[in-house]
Amino acid sequence: MNVRPHQEIEITLRSMGERARAASRVLAHASPAQKNRALHAAAAAIRASEAEILAANARDMAAAGAAGLSAAMLDRLQLDPGRVQAMAAGIEVIAALPDPVGAVLAEWTRPNGLRIQRVRVPLGVIGIIYESRPNVTADAGALCLKSGNAVILRGGSESLASSRAILASLARGLTEAGLPADCIQMVPTADRAAVGVMLAGMREFIDVIVPRGGKSLVARVQQEARVPVIGHLEGNCHVFVQRDADLDMARRIVLNAKLRRTGICGAAETLLVDRAGAPRLLAPLVQSLLEAGCEVRGDPATQAADARVKPATEQDWYTEYLDAIIAVKVVEGVDGAVAHIERYGSHHTEAIVTADPAVAERFLSAVDSAIVLHNASTQFADGGEFGMGAEIGISTDKFHARGPVGVEQLCSYQYRVHGAGQVR
Repeated sequence: MNVRPHQEIEITLRSMGERARAASRVLAHASPAQKNRALHAAAAAIRASEAEILAANARDMAAAGAAGLSAAMLDRLQLDPGRVQAMAAGIEVIAALPDPVGAVLAEWTRPNGLRIQRVRVPLGVIGIIYESRPNVTADAGALCLKSGNAVILRGGSESLASSRAILASLARGLTEAGLPADCIQMVPTADRAAVGVMLAGMREFIDVIVPRGGKSLVARVQQEARVPVIGHLEGNCHVFVQRDADLDMARRIVLNAKLRRTGICGAAETLLVDRAGAPRLLAPLVQSLLEAGCEVRGDPATQAADARVKPATEQDWYTEYLDAIIAVKVVEGVDGAVAHIERYGSHHTEAIVTADPAVAERFLSAVDSAIVLHNASTQFADGGEFGMGAEIGISTDKFHARGPVGVEQLCSYQYRVHGAGQVR
């Protein structure tokens, strides 16, 4: 009997799901020492396999160049010795983190003598769908391993050879530690149908999906998934410079938030300036952005501050540029900034620059975003910068995980109740 290609993909993925479910039961009970042995062995294998990983990446780069991928996409795809070493070091950082599994989050005793504990446990099997960056293979595999979860990875078609080479090192680490290689698996095909199967056809195998990529990928995942999703659609992040802000500090933060890396989800896309401080703050901030090579699109007050400012449209306030472009608006104090962010923002990351701690606390408590900062750049929206070792992504969800998704956020919890013969 002939089997159609889509059926073959479904058969393959369901087999992977069965093996992942079985492996997850073993991994959930692995000791911290055994998981850490696997991580350290995987890091050593990546270092030892640098030549093979770079050769695979060269094949991916050649194919991507021939396909006309953008310079930004090629940069995300490319590996070099430094990036390979950074992958290995990143796995060792994850190994050094406290083990999240089994931690007692709360404990109390009821009047009837029942002792109740809330204990952190793995989620089970995680599906991760990502684009371009082959280093995500190492980060995601290591985070899931540390948190006691099996994982099924579906990387971008452009990075398939690189990711397979990295996966081989992760599998070697698992084997050396006596853990099933099926703890970390990768979808073997670049066919987009595999994504559809993961999203809608594996509910009995995959407990949660994590998308990491562009808006179109995340939108598809959120629309089609039949299992819970952890992720964010957009990073329309804001910096609000309040009237009491120190100008030099505000300039440093705004330039870094916008221009350090324009293509990440934590890059600032809109600058809001307090009207009461605009005569002192607005023109210097706009001038600094323009001189740094950033296009500025502003409201009438911003255009009046510098003739080089282009007029902003209503759509600009909603836009995640991921480029050297920023929208600038003058607002009426903290209330105006909060109202603007609530209307146009994506609940990702927002910052306030102010010398007034009371104003800062008011802003931080009023803004409904996953990450809020006082006198710091939005580019700190990163699990590594939070001391979490690494992250799979940033979540703007309000249930389960919010903000950087690291090892603790890849766990759930259960209640363990200890009695002495009590009946109800």
